Amino acid sequence: MKIIVRKPDEVPVVRYDNPEKAWKVTKRVMVGEKEGARHFVTRVFTIEPGGYTPKHTHPWEHEILVIKGKGTVFTEEGDREVEPGTALFVPPGSVHQLSNRSDENFVFACVVPMEGET
Repeated sequence: MKIIVRKPDEVPVVRYDNPEKAWKVTKRVMVGEKEGARHFVTRVFTIEPGGYTPKHTHPWEHEILVIKGKGTVFTEEGDREVEPGTALFVPPGSVHQLSNRSDENFVFACVVPMEGET
C-alpha cells in the first residue's frame, strides 16, 4: 500500500437534493474502501446556503471537523453554531442534523467507521 494524498476537487461528487432528506448537500469520499482503508471512511461534505442534512441517528460514532463557512448543528440539547476549526464528536444513537443558515458554503470533514458509509 502507498500513502494517498488528494484534494476535494480531485474526488467524484455525490449530490443530495431531496428536501425531505438532504437538501443542497454534496459528499466526496476522500478516503475509503477503494483507497485501501479498512476501518474508517473520511468524507468531505459541502452544504450550500439554505441546505441541510436530515435529522437522523445511527449506531456508530463519528467525528466532524469544520473546514470552511459557518453552520448550525442540531443536538438534543439545542442548536449550536459552528465555524472553521470546530470539532464535533457525535456519539452513537445521538439525534443530529447539520444545516447552513449563512450565505456561503459550509464545508466539513466527517470520519465514520466503514459501516457508516452508504
